[in-house]
Amino acid sequence: MATAAATLVATGLPAAACEDDKPVTEAKHSLGDPGAIKGVQPVGNVPDAQGAISANFLSYGKRDVMVVSGQFGLKAYDLTDNPAKPRAIGELSLPGLWETEDTEVDAKRKLVFLSRDPRAFKGNTHTGESGIYVVDVAHPEKPEILSYVKVPAGHTTSCVDDCRYLWTGGPAKADNQPADWGGRPIWVTDVRNPRNPKVYPDPIELARNDGKTDYVHDVQVDKMGVAWVSGAGGVRGYWTSGLHRDPVQNRYRWATALKPVPYAGGGVSETAAPSKFMHNSFHPVGARDDGAWRGHDLVYATEESFLPGCAGDGVLTISSLDGSYQGEGWRSTPEKPFRMRSIGTWGVAGQEGSDPVSDDCSAHYFDLRGHVLVQSFYAQGTRFLDVSDPSNPTQIAYFRPADAASWAPYWHDGYAYVADNKRGIDILKLTA
Repeated sequence: MATAAATLVATGLPAAACEDDKPVTEAKHSLGDPGAIKGVQPVGNVPDAQGAISANFLSYGKRDVMVVSGQFGLKAYDLTDNPAKPRAIGELSLPGLWETEDTEVDAKRKLVFLSRDPRAFKGNTHTGESGIYVVDVAHPEKPEILSYVKVPAGHTTSCVDDCRYLWTGGPAKADNQPADWGGRPIWVTDVRNPRNPKVYPDPIELARNDGKTDYVHDVQVDKMGVAWVSGAGGVRGYWTSGLHRDPVQNRYRWATALKPVPYAGGGVSETAAPSKFMHNSFHPVGARDDGAWRGHDLVYATEESFLPGCAGDGVLTISSLDGSYQGEGWRSTPEKPFRMRSIGTWGVAGQEGSDPVSDDCSAHYFDLRGHVLVQSFYAQGTRFLDVSDPSNPTQIAYFRPADAASWAPYWHDGYAYVADNKRGIDILKLTA
Protein backbone atom coordinates (compact mmCIF):
# COMPACT_ATOMS: atom_id res chain seq x y z
CA MET A 1 0.00 0.00 0.00
CA ALA A 2 2.94 2.33 0.53
CA THR A 3 3.86 1.89 -3.13
CA ALA A 4 0.30 2.65 -4.21
CA ALA A 5 0.07 5.67 -1.96
CA ALA A 6 3.27 7.10 -3.36
CA THR A 7 1.67 7.26 -6.81
CA LEU A 8 -1.31 9.30 -5.69
CA VAL A 9 0.34 12.63 -6.16
CA ALA A 10 0.40 15.32 -8.79
CA THR A 11 -2.48 16.30 -11.01
CA GLY A 12 -2.82 17.37 -14.59
CA LEU A 13 -4.37 16.31 -17.85
CA PRO A 14 -2.30 13.85 -19.85
CA ALA A 15 -1.04 14.92 -23.24
CA ALA A 16 -3.66 12.94 -25.18
CA ALA A 17 -6.92 11.09 -24.78
CA CYS A 18 -6.88 7.70 -26.51
CA GLU A 19 -4.28 7.94 -29.21
CA ASP A 20 -1.15 10.06 -28.92
CA ASP A 21 -2.13 12.18 -31.93
CA LYS A 22 -5.34 13.54 -30.40
CA PRO A 23 -4.71 17.10 -29.20
CA VAL A 24 -6.24 18.14 -25.91
CA THR A 25 -7.95 21.35 -26.95
CA GLU A 26 -11.37 22.81 -26.36
CA ALA A 27 -13.75 21.57 -29.06
CA LYS A 28 -14.94 24.23 -31.45
CA HIS A 29 -18.61 25.20 -31.38
CA SER A 30 -20.74 27.62 -33.34
CA LEU A 31 -20.91 31.05 -31.74
CA GLY A 32 -23.79 31.06 -29.26
CA ASP A 33 -24.54 27.38 -29.94
CA PRO A 34 -27.48 26.36 -27.70
CA GLY A 35 -26.98 22.65 -28.33
CA ALA A 36 -29.58 20.29 -29.76
CA ILE A 37 -32.00 17.66 -28.47
CA LYS A 38 -34.59 15.39 -30.07
CA GLY A 39 -36.44 12.24 -29.03
CA VAL A 40 -34.87 12.10 -25.59
CA GLN A 41 -35.66 13.61 -22.21
CA PRO A 42 -32.81 14.61 -19.88
CA VAL A 43 -34.07 13.54 -16.46
CA GLY A 44 -30.97 14.07 -14.33
CA ASN A 45 -27.38 15.21 -14.13
CA VAL A 46 -24.54 14.55 -11.68
CA PRO A 47 -22.16 17.53 -11.94
CA ASP A 48 -20.24 16.17 -8.96
CA ALA A 49 -18.82 13.57 -11.39
CA GLN A 50 -17.16 16.14 -13.66
CA GLY A 51 -14.13 14.46 -15.18
CA ALA A 52 -16.06 11.21 -15.64
CA ILE A 53 -14.68 8.73 -18.15
CA SER A 54 -16.52 5.49 -17.41
CA ALA A 55 -19.32 4.02 -15.30
CA ASN A 56 -20.57 0.63 -14.19
CA PHE A 57 -23.27 -0.80 -11.96
CA LEU A 58 -23.40 -3.15 -8.98
CA SER A 59 -26.30 -4.77 -7.17
CA TYR A 60 -26.32 -5.24 -3.38
CA GLY A 61 -29.54 -7.16 -2.93
CA LYS A 62 -32.26 -4.55 -3.42
CA ARG A 63 -29.67 -1.80 -3.49
CA ASP A 64 -28.52 -0.44 -6.86
CA VAL A 65 -25.15 1.35 -6.99
CA MET A 66 -23.35 3.14 -9.83
CA VAL A 67 -19.58 3.48 -9.73
CA VAL A 68 -17.98 6.22 -11.83
CA SER A 69 -14.29 6.38 -12.69
CA GLY A 70 -12.46 9.39 -14.01
CA GLN A 71 -9.73 11.90 -13.48
CA PHE A 72 -10.79 12.15 -9.83
CA GLY A 73 -10.45 8.43 -9.12
CA LEU A 74 -13.63 6.54 -8.24
CA LYS A 75 -17.02 7.70 -6.95
CA ALA A 76 -20.04 5.66 -5.84
CA TYR A 77 -23.70 6.68 -6.13
CA ASP A 78 -26.84 5.03 -4.80
CA LEU A 79 -29.62 4.72 -7.40
CA THR A 80 -32.07 2.75 -5.28
CA ASP A 81 -34.54 5.47 -4.27
CA ASN A 82 -34.49 7.38 -7.55
CA PRO A 83 -32.33 6.24 -10.51
CA ALA A 84 -32.68 9.71 -12.04
CA LYS A 85 -31.18 11.33 -8.95
CA PRO A 86 -28.04 9.43 -7.95
CA ARG A 87 -27.01 10.04 -4.35
CA ALA A 88 -23.27 10.32 -3.66
CA ILE A 89 -22.22 7.81 -1.00
CA GLY A 90 -18.49 7.14 -1.35
CA GLU A 91 -15.25 8.17 -3.02
CA LEU A 92 -11.69 7.00 -3.58
CA SER A 93 -9.69 10.12 -4.37
CA LEU A 94 -6.94 9.64 -6.97
CA PRO A 95 -6.58 13.10 -8.56
CA GLY A 96 -4.76 12.96 -11.88
CA LEU A 97 -5.71 9.37 -12.66
CA TRP A 98 -5.87 8.44 -16.36
CA GLU A 99 -7.56 6.84 -18.21
CA THR A 100 -9.91 4.22 -16.70
CA GLU A 101 -11.89 3.80 -19.92
CA ASP A 102 -14.42 0.95 -19.86
CA THR A 103 -13.83 0.34 -16.14
CA GLU A 104 -14.69 -3.26 -15.25
CA VAL A 105 -16.28 -4.63 -12.09
CA ASP A 106 -16.47 -8.08 -10.54
CA ALA A 107 -20.14 -8.21 -9.57
CA LYS A 108 -19.68 -11.28 -7.35
CA ARG A 109 -16.67 -10.15 -5.34
CA LYS A 110 -17.61 -6.46 -5.47
CA LEU A 111 -14.32 -5.35 -6.97
CA VAL A 112 -13.49 -2.51 -9.34
CA PHE A 113 -10.41 -2.63 -11.58
CA LEU A 114 -8.95 0.78 -12.40
CA SER A 115 -6.43 0.93 -15.22
CA ARG A 116 -3.55 3.36 -14.79
CA ASP A 117 -2.32 4.71 -18.12
CA PRO A 118 1.38 5.73 -18.28
CA ARG A 119 0.14 9.30 -18.84
CA ALA A 120 -1.52 9.39 -15.41
CA PHE A 121 -0.13 11.75 -12.77
CA LYS A 122 1.77 13.83 -15.37
CA GLY A 123 3.49 10.79 -16.89
CA ASN A 124 3.99 10.00 -20.57
CA THR A 125 3.87 7.02 -22.90
CA HIS A 126 7.66 6.96 -23.26
CA THR A 127 8.63 6.38 -19.63
CA GLY A 128 5.47 6.64 -17.52
CA GLU A 129 4.34 3.95 -15.09
CA SER A 130 1.24 1.88 -15.86
CA GLY A 131 -0.67 -0.62 -13.77
CA ILE A 132 -3.90 -1.75 -12.13
CA TYR A 133 -5.62 -0.70 -8.91
CA VAL A 134 -7.86 -3.39 -7.43
CA VAL A 135 -10.53 -1.60 -5.40
CA ASP A 136 -12.82 -3.27 -2.88
CA VAL A 137 -16.38 -1.86 -2.95
CA ALA A 138 -18.03 -4.42 -0.68
CA HIS A 139 -18.95 -1.31 1.29
CA PRO A 140 -19.47 1.31 -1.45
CA GLU A 141 -19.45 4.07 1.15
CA LYS A 142 -15.75 3.32 1.71
CA PRO A 143 -13.98 2.15 -1.47
CA GLU A 144 -10.62 0.68 -0.49
CA ILE A 145 -7.53 -0.12 -2.57
CA LEU A 146 -6.73 -3.79 -1.96
CA SER A 147 -3.66 -3.80 -4.18
CA TYR A 148 -1.75 -2.01 -6.90
CA VAL A 149 0.42 -3.82 -9.41
CA LYS A 150 2.65 -2.48 -12.17
CA VAL A 151 1.80 -3.77 -15.66
CA PRO A 152 3.65 -2.98 -18.92
CA ALA A 153 0.32 -1.82 -20.40
CA GLY A 154 -2.39 0.27 -18.83
CA HIS A 155 -4.78 2.11 -21.12
CA THR A 156 -7.68 -0.27 -20.43
CA THR A 157 -8.03 -3.40 -18.33
CA SER A 158 -10.80 -5.95 -18.83
CA CYS A 159 -12.18 -9.02 -17.08
CA VAL A 160 -11.92 -12.38 -18.83
CA ASP A 161 -12.82 -15.87 -17.59
CA ASP A 162 -15.37 -14.56 -15.08
CA CYS A 163 -12.98 -11.90 -13.70
CA ARG A 164 -10.44 -14.44 -12.59
CA TYR A 165 -7.99 -12.79 -14.97
CA LEU A 166 -7.52 -9.33 -16.48
CA TRP A 167 -6.38 -8.44 -19.97
CA THR A 168 -4.65 -5.07 -20.08
CA GLY A 169 -3.60 -3.27 -23.27
CA GLY A 170 -2.42 0.02 -24.76
CA PRO A 171 -1.45 2.75 -25.24
CA ALA A 172 1.47 3.61 -27.56
CA LYS A 173 4.62 1.63 -26.80
CA ALA A 174 7.14 2.62 -24.15
CA ASP A 175 10.75 3.43 -24.97
CA ASN A 176 11.91 0.12 -23.49
CA GLN A 177 9.58 -1.98 -25.66
CA PRO A 178 10.45 -3.44 -29.09
CA ALA A 179 11.04 -0.81 -31.75
CA ASP A 180 8.92 -2.63 -34.33
CA TRP A 181 5.78 -2.57 -32.17
CA GLY A 182 3.10 -0.11 -33.20
CA GLY A 183 1.64 -0.08 -29.68
CA ARG A 184 1.27 -2.23 -26.59
CA PRO A 185 -0.42 -5.66 -26.86
CA ILE A 186 -2.07 -7.49 -23.93
CA TRP A 187 -0.58 -8.52 -20.60
CA VAL A 188 -2.44 -11.04 -18.45
CA THR A 189 -2.93 -10.57 -14.70
CA ASP A 190 -4.19 -13.30 -12.38
CA VAL A 191 -6.56 -11.68 -9.85
CA ARG A 192 -7.93 -14.81 -8.22
CA ASN A 193 -6.26 -13.39 -5.14
CA PRO A 194 -7.13 -9.69 -5.46
CA ARG A 195 -4.74 -8.74 -2.68
CA ASN A 196 -1.82 -10.26 -4.57
CA PRO A 197 -2.28 -9.93 -8.34
CA LYS A 198 0.20 -11.87 -10.50
CA VAL A 199 1.26 -10.32 -13.81
CA TYR A 200 2.57 -12.80 -16.38
CA PRO A 201 5.71 -11.52 -18.10
CA ASP A 202 4.97 -12.57 -21.69
CA PRO A 203 2.34 -10.56 -23.60
CA ILE A 204 -0.33 -12.09 -25.81
CA GLU A 205 -2.35 -10.96 -28.87
CA LEU A 206 0.80 -10.25 -30.85
CA ALA A 207 0.98 -9.73 -34.62
CA ARG A 208 -2.63 -8.52 -34.74
CA ASN A 209 -2.22 -5.90 -37.49
CA ASP A 210 -1.47 -7.90 -40.65
CA GLY A 211 1.36 -9.63 -38.80
CA LYS A 212 2.58 -6.60 -36.85
CA THR A 213 2.31 -6.32 -33.06
CA ASP A 214 0.26 -3.21 -32.45
CA TYR A 215 -1.90 -1.16 -30.09
CA VAL A 216 -4.62 -3.18 -28.31
CA HIS A 217 -7.20 -0.69 -27.13
CA ASP A 218 -9.96 -2.61 -25.34
CA VAL A 219 -11.57 -5.99 -24.70
CA GLN A 220 -15.27 -6.84 -24.37
CA VAL A 221 -16.61 -10.30 -23.47
CA ASP A 222 -19.84 -11.53 -25.05
CA LYS A 223 -22.51 -13.80 -23.56
CA MET A 224 -20.73 -16.90 -24.89
CA GLY A 225 -17.56 -15.93 -23.02
CA VAL A 226 -15.65 -14.91 -26.16
CA ALA A 227 -13.27 -12.00 -25.51
CA TRP A 228 -13.30 -9.52 -28.41
CA VAL A 229 -10.05 -7.60 -28.70
CA SER A 230 -10.18 -4.22 -30.48
CA GLY A 231 -7.32 -2.04 -31.59
CA ALA A 232 -5.02 -1.28 -34.49
CA GLY A 233 -5.73 -3.87 -37.17
CA GLY A 234 -9.35 -4.69 -36.33
CA VAL A 235 -11.29 -6.96 -33.97
CA ARG A 236 -10.43 -10.56 -33.06
CA GLY A 237 -12.33 -12.88 -30.71
CA TYR A 238 -10.89 -15.52 -28.36
CA TRP A 239 -12.18 -18.30 -26.12
CA THR A 240 -10.54 -18.00 -22.70
CA SER A 241 -11.92 -21.20 -21.13
CA GLY A 242 -13.22 -24.60 -22.22
CA LEU A 243 -12.25 -27.06 -24.95
CA HIS A 244 -12.44 -25.61 -28.47
CA ARG A 245 -11.05 -26.19 -31.92
CA ASP A 246 -8.13 -23.88 -32.67
CA PRO A 247 -8.49 -22.94 -36.36
CA VAL A 248 -4.91 -21.65 -36.51
CA GLN A 249 -3.32 -24.80 -35.07
CA ASN A 250 -6.05 -27.04 -36.58
CA ARG A 251 -6.59 -29.01 -33.37
CA TYR A 252 -8.75 -29.02 -30.27
CA ARG A 253 -7.20 -27.61 -27.13
CA TRP A 254 -8.15 -26.12 -23.79
CA ALA A 255 -8.46 -22.35 -23.79
CA THR A 256 -7.06 -20.30 -20.92
CA ALA A 257 -6.54 -16.60 -20.31
CA LEU A 258 -2.82 -17.13 -20.97
CA LYS A 259 -3.32 -19.33 -24.03
CA PRO A 260 -6.65 -18.32 -25.56
CA VAL A 261 -8.13 -20.10 -28.57
CA PRO A 262 -8.93 -17.98 -31.65
CA TYR A 263 -12.63 -17.84 -32.53
CA ALA A 264 -13.30 -15.35 -35.36
CA GLY A 265 -12.72 -11.80 -36.55
CA GLY A 266 -10.00 -9.84 -38.28
CA GLY A 267 -9.41 -6.55 -40.00
CA VAL A 268 -12.25 -4.15 -40.76
CA SER A 269 -12.56 -3.05 -44.37
CA GLU A 270 -10.68 0.17 -45.10
CA THR A 271 -13.74 1.42 -47.00
CA ALA A 272 -15.55 1.40 -43.64
CA ALA A 273 -12.68 2.41 -41.34
CA PRO A 274 -9.68 3.82 -43.22
CA SER A 275 -7.55 4.15 -40.08
CA LYS A 276 -8.03 0.44 -39.16
CA PHE A 277 -7.96 1.56 -35.49
CA MET A 278 -10.92 -0.08 -33.77
CA HIS A 279 -11.57 1.45 -30.37
CA ASN A 280 -14.08 -1.02 -28.91
CA SER A 281 -16.50 -3.67 -30.12
CA PHE A 282 -19.60 -5.69 -29.29
CA HIS A 283 -20.80 -9.11 -30.45
CA PRO A 284 -24.59 -9.27 -29.87
CA VAL A 285 -25.03 -12.97 -29.16
CA GLY A 286 -28.66 -13.99 -29.51
CA ALA A 287 -29.76 -10.38 -29.89
CA ARG A 288 -30.65 -10.49 -33.57
CA ASP A 289 -33.85 -11.96 -35.01
CA ASP A 290 -34.86 -9.50 -37.68
CA GLY A 291 -35.37 -11.82 -40.63
CA ALA A 292 -33.24 -10.05 -43.24
CA TRP A 293 -30.07 -10.66 -41.24
CA ARG A 294 -30.95 -13.95 -39.57
CA GLY A 295 -27.98 -16.29 -39.78
CA HIS A 296 -25.48 -13.48 -40.21
CA ASP A 297 -23.06 -13.19 -37.30
CA LEU A 298 -22.25 -9.51 -36.86
CA VAL A 299 -19.72 -7.56 -34.85
CA TYR A 300 -20.19 -3.86 -34.05
CA ALA A 301 -17.09 -1.73 -33.59
CA THR A 302 -16.08 1.89 -33.22
CA GLU A 303 -13.35 3.48 -35.28
CA GLU A 304 -11.60 6.17 -33.30
CA SER A 305 -9.90 8.56 -35.68
CA PHE A 306 -9.23 12.30 -35.54
CA LEU A 307 -8.59 14.21 -38.73
CA PRO A 308 -8.72 17.94 -39.45
CA GLY A 309 -12.36 19.00 -39.61
CA CYS A 310 -15.13 16.53 -38.94
CA ALA A 311 -16.07 14.59 -42.07
CA GLY A 312 -13.12 12.19 -41.87
CA ASP A 313 -13.42 11.31 -38.19
CA GLY A 314 -14.14 7.81 -36.91
CA VAL A 315 -17.47 6.02 -37.33
CA LEU A 316 -19.54 3.13 -36.04
CA THR A 317 -18.89 0.04 -38.15
CA ILE A 318 -20.93 -3.16 -38.52
CA SER A 319 -19.12 -6.13 -40.07
CA SER A 320 -19.95 -9.74 -40.85
CA LEU A 321 -17.94 -12.47 -39.18
CA ASP A 322 -18.81 -14.83 -42.03
CA GLY A 323 -15.66 -16.23 -43.55
CA SER A 324 -13.49 -15.53 -40.51
CA TYR A 325 -13.94 -18.74 -38.50
CA GLN A 326 -10.96 -20.61 -39.94
CA GLY A 327 -8.26 -18.32 -38.59
CA GLU A 328 -8.22 -15.99 -41.58
CA GLY A 329 -7.71 -12.96 -39.33
CA TRP A 330 -4.60 -14.56 -37.81
CA ARG A 331 -3.00 -15.33 -41.17
CA SER A 332 -3.49 -11.84 -42.63
CA THR A 333 -0.40 -10.13 -44.07
CA PRO A 334 0.17 -6.89 -45.99
CA GLU A 335 0.62 -9.00 -49.14
CA LYS A 336 -2.50 -11.10 -48.52
CA PRO A 337 -4.74 -9.08 -46.20
CA PHE A 338 -7.96 -10.46 -44.77
CA ARG A 339 -10.83 -8.06 -44.13
CA MET A 340 -14.30 -8.74 -42.78
CA ARG A 341 -17.15 -7.72 -45.07
CA SER A 342 -18.60 -4.34 -44.12
CA ILE A 343 -22.37 -4.39 -43.61
CA GLY A 344 -22.97 -0.79 -42.55
CA THR A 345 -21.47 2.35 -41.04
CA TRP A 346 -22.71 5.50 -39.37
CA GLY A 347 -20.91 8.77 -38.69
CA VAL A 348 -22.07 11.95 -37.00
CA ALA A 349 -20.71 14.46 -39.54
CA GLY A 350 -23.54 16.34 -41.23
CA GLN A 351 -26.25 14.53 -39.29
CA GLU A 352 -29.29 16.28 -37.82
CA GLY A 353 -28.44 17.81 -34.45
CA SER A 354 -24.73 18.17 -35.18
CA ASP A 355 -22.73 21.36 -34.86
CA PRO A 356 -21.13 21.94 -38.27
CA VAL A 357 -18.31 23.99 -36.77
CA SER A 358 -17.11 21.31 -34.35
CA ASP A 359 -13.98 19.38 -35.31
CA ASP A 360 -14.37 16.81 -32.50
CA CYS A 361 -16.56 14.18 -34.14
CA SER A 362 -14.95 10.78 -33.68
CA ALA A 363 -17.07 7.88 -32.52
CA HIS A 364 -16.34 6.57 -29.04
CA TYR A 365 -18.00 4.01 -26.73
CA PHE A 366 -21.48 2.64 -27.39
CA ASP A 367 -24.04 0.30 -25.81
CA LEU A 368 -26.70 -1.82 -27.51
CA ARG A 369 -30.14 -2.71 -26.14
CA GLY A 370 -32.30 -4.67 -28.55
CA HIS A 371 -32.21 -2.74 -31.81
CA VAL A 372 -31.37 0.63 -30.25
CA LEU A 373 -27.71 1.56 -30.06
CA VAL A 374 -26.62 4.56 -27.99
CA GLN A 375 -23.21 6.05 -28.78
CA SER A 376 -20.95 8.86 -27.67
CA PHE A 377 -19.41 11.25 -30.19
CA TYR A 378 -17.41 13.59 -27.93
CA ALA A 379 -18.47 17.22 -28.61
CA GLN A 380 -21.25 16.02 -30.93
CA GLY A 381 -22.96 14.44 -27.95
CA THR A 382 -24.94 11.24 -27.51
CA ARG A 383 -26.73 9.63 -30.45
CA PHE A 384 -29.45 6.97 -30.49
CA LEU A 385 -29.54 4.73 -33.56
CA ASP A 386 -32.03 2.16 -34.80
CA VAL A 387 -29.91 -0.75 -36.06
CA SER A 388 -32.74 -3.16 -36.88
CA ASP A 389 -31.37 -2.98 -40.43
CA PRO A 390 -27.61 -3.18 -39.87
CA SER A 391 -26.93 -2.05 -43.43
CA ASN A 392 -28.72 1.22 -42.72
CA PRO A 393 -28.28 2.50 -39.13
CA THR A 394 -30.74 5.35 -38.62
CA GLN A 395 -30.59 8.13 -36.04
CA ILE A 396 -33.79 8.33 -33.99
CA ALA A 397 -32.76 10.70 -31.20
CA TYR A 398 -29.88 12.82 -29.98
CA PHE A 399 -28.69 14.83 -26.98
CA ARG A 400 -25.99 17.40 -27.66
CA PRO A 401 -25.54 20.06 -24.99
CA ALA A 402 -23.45 23.03 -26.09
CA ASP A 403 -20.72 21.91 -23.67
CA ALA A 404 -20.89 18.19 -24.52
CA ALA A 405 -17.88 15.93 -24.01
CA SER A 406 -19.69 12.60 -24.28
CA TRP A 407 -17.34 9.66 -23.70
CA ALA A 408 -19.44 6.63 -22.85
CA PRO A 409 -23.17 5.80 -22.57
CA TYR A 410 -24.68 2.87 -20.64
CA TRP A 411 -28.17 1.38 -20.70
CA HIS A 412 -29.35 0.67 -17.17
CA ASP A 413 -32.84 0.20 -15.77
CA GLY A 414 -34.52 1.91 -18.72
CA TYR A 415 -32.21 4.95 -18.71
CA ALA A 416 -29.08 5.88 -20.63
CA TYR A 417 -26.34 7.05 -18.26
CA VAL A 418 -23.75 9.10 -20.12
CA ALA A 419 -20.24 9.65 -18.77
CA ASP A 420 -19.48 13.18 -19.96
CA ASN A 421 -15.99 14.42 -19.20
CA LYS A 422 -17.19 18.01 -18.72
CA ARG A 423 -20.73 17.58 -17.43
CA GLY A 424 -20.38 14.55 -15.15
CA ILE A 425 -23.16 11.99 -15.63
CA ASP A 426 -26.17 12.84 -17.77
CA ILE A 427 -29.25 10.64 -17.30
CA LEU A 428 -31.45 10.34 -20.37
CA LYS A 429 -34.82 8.76 -21.12
CA LEU A 430 -35.47 7.81 -24.73
CA THR A 431 -38.90 9.07 -25.88
CA ALA A 432 -38.60 8.50 -29.65
